[in-house]
Amino acid sequence: MFKLIAFKAVDDPERCEKFIEGHRQVLESIGVKKVTSASDTWVNNPDVIVVIVESEEDGLIYGGARIHKANERFPLPMVEAIEELDHTIKDVISKDLDAGTGEICGLWNSRKITGLGIGAIFMSKACLALTPKLGLTSLYALFAPTTVRLGLEMGYEILTQVGNNGTFYYPKLDLIATAMKLHDAVGLPKMADEIRASIFEIRNNQRLIIRENYRGKDVTLDYTSYIE
Repeated sequence: MFKLIAFKAVDDPERCEKFIEGHRQVLESIGVKKVTSASDTWVNNPDVIVVIVESEEDGLIYGGARIHKANERFPLPMVEAIEELDHTIKDVISKDLDAGTGEICGLWNSRKITGLGIGAIFMSKACLALTPKLGLTSLYALFAPTTVRLGLEMGYEILTQVGNNGTFYYPKLDLIATAMKLHDAVGLPKMADEIRASIFEIRNNQRLIIRENYRGKDVTLDYTSYIE
């Protein structure tokens, strides 16, 4: 069984270090030595929530993602990543600051859980389950080409007003990232009913054990949140 655990970055430096190392290894495996969103300054940001995939069997971390709530001190990773390519991204996001906005970023998973849906689908569900507690009404994210379809299924829309119809060469010239926005991160009106119901169920429980199915494969997940 795998645990999906959510916690504030500043509350668990040890797990944060494991997250950083795992993310680094995944990036290097695809030829990316360093990206802006992989900077470790977020460990000192009180508005960063970390979600990890932890094995109950060996205690190792096999994946993770972060939720950054926008604040005045720490720019969102998306802004740091693509502001030099299109400075208007900062203005676009700043319009949502008062209402509460943020970004899901740094999503990665090891090969051990590839094909189980944990690294993308179930991780995204765990992140979206937290938005009301974090005061987030909208969310931004950069999607790889292979996950844009998932983003659309989750209710995100492409930010066509930035970059080349929302796309950028990032984190390197032979890779493309698509900037997307989830306009209603609380009600999730554009999401499939089944996925939305599952997210709401996670929201209503500090801990929930669910048997999920992805492409015919069953996996038991223990969703645990340390966010009050």
